[in-house]
Amino acid sequence: MKKFAALTMAGALLALAGCSGASDENAGGTVKREAGNWRTDVKLVKFDVPGMPDEMREGMKQMMEGASGLDQCFTQEQVDKEDIAAELAKGPGKDGECKWSREEIAGGKVDIAGVCTQNGQDVDMALTGTIEPKKTDVSISTKGKMPNGSDMEMIMQMTSVHTGPCKSDASAQK
Repeated sequence: MKKFAALTMAGALLALAGCSGASDENAGGTVKREAGNWRTDVKLVKFDVPGMPDEMREGMKQMMEGASGLDQCFTQEQVDKEDIAAELAKGPGKDGECKWSREEIAGGKVDIAGVCTQNGQDVDMALTGTIEPKKTDVSISTKGKMPNGSDMEMIMQMTSVHTGPCKSDASAQK
């Protein structure tokens, strides 16, 4: 279950890291976030694994929502070098890979869907939402099999907001 959760969170965080804002000159094309401090909040909307004990379900909810309140600093240099399409194609983690059947990132909207694979597990993933220069609001849906073979469906809502200049205690995104 931890591997699946890691795949899902990594994919979600990767998606938001790259989908943090469209510049005015690129409103119909490539999205770019605004440099500075970004705060991300996560809400677990749905987590369904038939037969999973309530305490395990609650633990998963706490783990996912533990990512809320994350502050990250993105420098102008990092933002300038971003290539969201290339980053999304890599998938989560160094061993992950995603193949997108739909990849529309333009005009303030994100609509991506496909299959991500990590550690031999395939997960259907979809990301839909809006992007603005200083805010993203993206729903991440995942469906797949748990390591024990049971079905799993999860929907998370991730909102990232530009909060101003980088804070001295916010770690720089690498």
